[in-house]
Amino acid sequence: MAGKEIWSKLRQFDAYPKTLEDFRVKTFTGATVTVVSGLLMFILFVSELSYYLSTDVNAELFVDTSRGQKLRINVDVTFPKLACGFVSIDAMDVSGEQQVDIDHNIFKTRLDANGKPVYEPKKEKLGDSSQQVIDAVKKPLDPNRCESCYGAETPDLKCCNTCEDVREAYRKKGWAFNDPDGIDQCTREGWSDKMKAQQNEGCRIHGYLEVNKVAGNFHFAPGKSFQQHHVHVHDLQAFPGQKFNLTHYIKHISFGKDYPGIVNPLDDTEIITEESSAMFQYFVKIVPTTYVKVGGQVLTTNQYSVTKHSKTISKGLGETGLPGVFFMYELSPMMVKYTEKQRSFMHFLTSVCAIIGGIFTVAGLIDSMIYHSAKAIQQKIDLGKAS
Repeated sequence: MAGKEIWSKLRQFDAYPKTLEDFRVKTFTGATVTVVSGLLMFILFVSELSYYLSTDVNAELFVDTSRGQKLRINVDVTFPKLACGFVSIDAMDVSGEQQVDIDHNIFKTRLDANGKPVYEPKKEKLGDSSQQVIDAVKKPLDPNRCESCYGAETPDLKCCNTCEDVREAYRKKGWAFNDPDGIDQCTREGWSDKMKAQQNEGCRIHGYLEVNKVAGNFHFAPGKSFQQHHVHVHDLQAFPGQKFNLTHYIKHISFGKDYPGIVNPLDDTEIITEESSAMFQYFVKIVPTTYVKVGGQVLTTNQYSVTKHSKTISKGLGETGLPGVFFMYELSPMMVKYTEKQRSFMHFLTSVCAIIGGIFTVAGLIDSMIYHSAKAIQQKIDLGKAS
């Protein structure tokens, strides 16, 4: 008896009293409201579940105190109207001196007039290299030979056995390489003919550079670069009469590894020009960034903003400079730290209960309103018929 009394008293706390099945009225409108509300519940539940499974990212701002790190520059740029044999890739630091011993991994791919690769890419040194357009020598040569550098010999480079050796010796001396046909090595290797054969080709340059983490620039410009009176110049006299169209498509430019949600402003940038001597400048502001994933993995990278400028090189109009595509970058003293965090399960559970309860309640009110309205209208119609 005691057990029955306890269960009887416990039933008094039932907040959901049940009605008999015989007193329930099921209608078509009620079924429609139920289906619609159920579908809406499912959609909102999936949306809330997707939000819960995603990560919450918090951003913080710090002073960048990192030192002695390298800056990785990822590049993928296509010049549809500039041959690989003409273009040079160079990097300079904030002091203005060319960095010739930095780590790099740059590839050039020759492209035909339709943008199709001519052959598989070869690893290139930083800067232009005529080896890209020179086939094997036509006849066996003495491997111990020591050919002339045409007056450009240095203690480090006493022999110039290839056209590229002569060009490098000229570069170190700061001389212009303007008469390749008068150099036996270049004539033997067919350097001029190879350059002429590439006039209608394009070039895709991709890979990455690793430079010191200081302000500087890297650029793509025609002609081999060298220092003359502490000034960085490019030798264009080796290509007499050649017009350089700097139309370019930037598929990807980034500084470091990508993290979730990163936006690289220069990606998919296309610049078309008909000018033969144009200078394009991109002023890049780099913000050091640290991204901490949920598992604790730390990714050190960078994000950036960019400002663009272009001009036509014309001495007659007072516009001076070098035709090419230049990226001048500087680093912000502040660092942004993003931290991933898992969303709260209790918040997810609360939201799901609110969705189900809210829709169920609102659907019940709508169904009740429709049912009683229809019933009242039917009663008036029946009264009208009876009278």
